[in-house]
Amino acid sequence: MRFTLLLAALPLILLTGCTTARQREPIAKSLRIDSPKLLRGEKAYMHYCDKCHPGGDTGLGFAIKNKPLPEFLVELQVRVGLGAMPAFSDELLPDDQLDDITEYIKLLRKQ
Repeated sequence: MRFTLLLAALPLILLTGCTTARQREPIAKSLRIDSPKLLRGEKAYMHYCDKCHPGGDTGLGFAIKNKPLPEFLVELQVRVGLGAMPAFSDELLPDDQLDDITEYIKLLRKQ
């Protein structure tokens, strides 16, 4: 009896599980990137950070857009690494690109 009930409910469960709770309108506004520094920051973020912190949210790493850390702590964590986060040396991620990334993260936080 249970098996029959489960078998009958399975299509409904699968259809419900494959849908999204999001409706037509996006939850957040689109980012306004209006400076060359932010454009460079977005490009560097996508290259170095987005794999683990997609859009600044939780992925393989913690969300970073909801953590109001000062810039120097963000940069320290990037250079030294912490937990599962690897360290990014000056040779791998130059200081100017890291500065651009921190500016882009500030923009993500305002979103």
